[in-house]
This record gives sequence, structure tokens and C-alpha cells, in this order.
Amino acid sequence: MVPGVRRARFIGAANALTVTLAATLCCGCLHRHHHPQQVRNYPAPAPGANQPAVPIVQGEQGLASWYGHPYHGRPTSSGEIYNMYAMTAAHRTLPFGTRVRVHDLDNGQAVEVRINDRGPFVQGRIIDLSYSAAKSMGMLGAGIARVQLEILNPAVAGTPGIFAVQVGAFRERANADRLRDRIAERFQPVIIQSFDRGDGLYHRVRVGQESTEDAARELGRQLQEAGLATDVFVVRLN
Repeated sequence: MVPGVRRARFIGAANALTVTLAATLCCGCLHRHHHPQQVRNYPAPAPGANQPAVPIVQGEQGLASWYGHPYHGRPTSSGEIYNMYAMTAAHRTLPFGTRVRVHDLDNGQAVEVRINDRGPFVQGRIIDLSYSAAKSMGMLGAGIARVQLEILNPAVAGTPGIFAVQVGAFRERANADRLRDRIAERFQPVIIQSFDRGDGLYHRVRVGQESTEDAARELGRQLQEAGLATDVFVVRLN
């Protein structure tokens, strides 16, 4: 069983910071890919009595976006090389290999994609389509579309997972380090994952290793309540 996040007792009053949290959380909504040397391998836990299958959310609705250059030819979160002409997509919590039919709720178009990446890290968006997938749905011009997701291989989608809360992404490593250190006074573990956005390195701050999405969402709520995060995104690590 993958242990849940170990919460440290709060020791003393936190030292006052000269830089506000709002300033450090700039760039927190970026969906980009891990730098190959920084990717940490999180193997999927084996199903068992203490590791139930993840409940499948059929019919998830929200906004779809798409991405192409400069990510074409760069590693995705799964380790695959991103091909903007393949029918793939990024999702924050569905296991890699999940096949999803994406239904455009406005124009009636649909496309089938395979999840091989993580994102998008923008509030309200639920899936990031490849260039070709977005083109087939006629959404290149608008950039986003209202969609509903249909899971086509629920056995894969229900695979047990490890979940964390992403609280920010920064161009300056020092900002990521500062936020990590502040959060680590109360919550553990806190990791920084670096990724190449195409125009330079960025650094994501992620908190926790939870065995369920619900536990990760509760952790996100606690982080916000403690004033340690504004936008939070539950993301699957494996």
C-alpha cells in the first residue's frame, strides 16, 4: 500500500515572509512537460485489499484546450515523445493508456484519444488535446471547446494511482524552493519537478503522495485553508 501524506505537526509560529504567496505563485497554471532528467518514476500500486480501484468518472464535463509547438518532439509526462499529429491528450488524473472519446457539446463533433501526458493546469480545463485531435474537432481557431469525456476502457481507467497536489510552477527555481520550504513546515512530502517548456526550464511544486483523488482534494483544501496555496490541481503521479 502506498502511504498517505505524513502531515508534520506545526512547530511554533511561521516566520513572516517578505514576498507574498500571490507573487510566488505566478505561472502556476502552466501545462508543460517534465524535463527528462527530473522525472521521478512512480510505479502503479498493485490492486489489493488496501488499494481499491479508482472510481471512474464517466461524463466529466469542462473545457478542452490543445497544444502543439514547441512541445512537438519533447518528452511527455509518460516518457513518450510528444507527436502533435497523433491522436493523444493530456489529463491530470486518468492513467496513461486510458482511451477517451471527447464529445464537443456545441458542434457535435467527437474524437478518440489516448492519454499519455499530464495537464492542463488551468482552472476549468479538463483535457489538453494534441494538435491533430483538436483539428479534427474544428476547435483550432477558438482554442477551447466545451466537452464531455467518455471513458472507453474503464478497466485501465480504474487502475490504482498515486496522487499529489500541484500548487505552483515557476521560472525561477528560488521561488519554487521558497514555497517548498514554507509548505514543508506543515505538510510532507513536498517535491519540485523541473520541465522544459520550450523557452526555458520551469519548476513545479507538488505536495503529497495520496492513494485516492479524494484524499488529494482534501489535502488541497487544507493547503488553501492554511494560506499556502491559491489554485490547486490534483495530479496523478504514476
